[in-house]
Amino acid sequence: MIRKNPSGHLPLIDQSAYIDQTAIICGKVIIEANVFVGPYAVIRADELNEDGDIEPILIRENSNIQDGVVIHSKAGAKVTIGCNSSIAHRSIIHGPCEVGNHVFVGFNSVLFNCKVGDHSAVRHNAVVDGCNLPEYFYVPAMSYIHATTDLSQFPPIDISISEFSESVVSTNIELVQGYKALQNEF
Repeated sequence: MIRKNPSGHLPLIDQSAYIDQTAIICGKVIIEANVFVGPYAVIRADELNEDGDIEPILIRENSNIQDGVVIHSKAGAKVTIGCNSSIAHRSIIHGPCEVGNHVFVGFNSVLFNCKVGDHSAVRHNAVVDGCNLPEYFYVPAMSYIHATTDLSQFPPIDISISEFSESVVSTNIELVQGYKALQNEF
């Protein structure tokens, strides 16, 4: 469902993107080319800041927002999901938040008030809250990273994780094309 927010902002969605009909895209949301938004995802940009304005939620090209993901922002803060990034099933991305390019966010993970650098991976059931992660950073499954976490204790990202992340992006770009073709059959 594509809908306005109470301020009258309507999502801008590239024609090449695929939005599942059970997903909800609300308000000042920009979705670029070849993005996949899966079933029951909610991307909602509707809260205003103290000046009565709102920054967009931006989903950059070739990224995928999988089943049950929630992307929202407090008080109109900006949220960006970079190019070729994957936000896996049931994750929560709550702004202010910036996810870089070529990033994988695993199942059930939560990102809030943070920045995740390019080519990073946040594995399943992890929480990143109130800190900035550098490029090529690896967050193991079930980790909790916050503003005072010593980031030097985490291992560097492994090539196999990067390859997995890229394969998820490729698979979802194929799904965009497949589902777009199916839309013409009904």
